[in-house]
Amino acid sequence: MIDTTMDYQRLESERGAGVYGLRGITWVRGAGATVWDAEGRAYVDCTAAYGVASLGHCHPAVVAAIRVQAETLISCPGIFANDQRALLLEELAAVLPTGLDRVFLCNSGTEAVEAALKFARLTTGRPGVVAATHGFHGRTMGALSATWKPQYREPFAPLVPGFRHVPYDDLAALEQAVTEDVGAVVLEIVQGEGGVVPGSAAFLQGAQRLCRERGALLIVDEVQTGFGRTGRFFAVEHHDLAPDLLCLPKGIAGGFPMGAVALGPRLAMLGVGVHGATFGGNPLACAAARATLRVLRAEDLPAQAAAKGAYLRERLQAIQSRRIREVRGMGLMVGIELRERVVPVLQALQDAGVLALNAGPTVIRLLPPLVISYDELDRAVEALATVLTREAA
Repeated sequence: MIDTTMDYQRLESERGAGVYGLRGITWVRGAGATVWDAEGRAYVDCTAAYGVASLGHCHPAVVAAIRVQAETLISCPGIFANDQRALLLEELAAVLPTGLDRVFLCNSGTEAVEAALKFARLTTGRPGVVAATHGFHGRTMGALSATWKPQYREPFAPLVPGFRHVPYDDLAALEQAVTEDVGAVVLEIVQGEGGVVPGSAAFLQGAQRLCRERGALLIVDEVQTGFGRTGRFFAVEHHDLAPDLLCLPKGIAGGFPMGAVALGPRLAMLGVGVHGATFGGNPLACAAARATLRVLRAEDLPAQAAAKGAYLRERLQAIQSRRIREVRGMGLMVGIELRERVVPVLQALQDAGVLALNAGPTVIRLLPPLVISYDELDRAVEALATVLTREAA
């Protein structure tokens, strides 16, 4: 009989592959911005399960859409059209930035990046890819080649050849790197794993200009920032960018596994068989994504994220603690850079009933659901203030 948190922890530790560092609690239920553990304790969830629960946990509209679709049709391969897939593609086209009117549907962020890299290679015929230091794009071999962090890369070397990294937000370095063999530049608007670091308009617009001038394609990775997270539907809108490929997983389906790549007019028509995904665009995921889009638009959650994010950053900046170096971010994607290692602070926050993530060794990353209430934000700030005004251990 398995009936305690430690039993669940033990089972995952013994039977899992060992690739996750367990945090000591077991989630068993969620609603909105709250999750409950196996002991019945409630937590304010400022992780949104790494940003996927954009509407919060178990949003009624998403749950209803999944329930109805699960009783209707779960699987449909791409060689057959499907009502939910077709309608989702049309609805995505209505909210995507101008020119991004074709979409490839897949299952995750790393799949979206892999697809974008392949599509860029197919279109340009060039093998070179330029990415940024401190960027994170996924863990499969192509996406991992674009990812910067040595601890992710080195165990799997040699990776895909032709990738190089330049300092983020350094346009001069990027200009030197985009040579005639480069077919794609892949960047985040806000580096998530890299410390919640927003790029400047000058850098991002400069990257787009360089790609246009030199025949490369601009891939923007919005795996964390898309679908309202930064206060706009897509973070590219903050800088009037028109990328050639836009990677759009995480919050697209309200917590249900899904990914997508939007394609601009510079992309060749891909052709039958050049890529695919068995589960990509399955009716269940598409129904969840359609429900998510309806809620995002009806409740104007991007605007809510902008207002709540500004409120959250203002309250965090008012915390009087020498342990805080900087508070930064966009919308409800917030980083708190500390003058110390972050792991003990995350554990203290968890003990206080607030769940947060790290973004590198010294940054607390907050990615709460867009539906989080101001009361819940206040509770999170109060816990942070209590923890960060104590003397460091």
